[in-house]
Amino acid sequence: MTQPTADPPAPADPPAESPSGSVHITLKLMATLTDYLPQPRQGHQISLTLPAGTTIQDVVERFRLPWQLVHLVLVDGVYIYPDQRDRRVLRDGETLAIWPPVAGG
Repeated sequence: MTQPTADPPAPADPPAESPSGSVHITLKLMATLTDYLPQPRQGHQISLTLPAGTTIQDVVERFRLPWQLVHLVLVDGVYIYPDQRDRRVLRDGETLAIWPPVAGG
């Protein structure tokens, strides 16, 4: 009698990208991080066209954000843990938002 075998896991969906091999995202840098955005910008955000396969860490390095100021990172409102930021590939149409640590009372 043969044992039934499980189907192999489905391959992960490839990152969404435009036909040109690039992705278009919105980058939002909050509070004091806004100063790291180039002009022209709309308040605290800019639109970017990036090569397909760009990770969150790639964006942080591109804008020379000090690592100690990259505290809260969200993609489309979903928290991205620090150990995932160098692997999380950005997809076409997403919004990457980064906040520094906040102090106050």
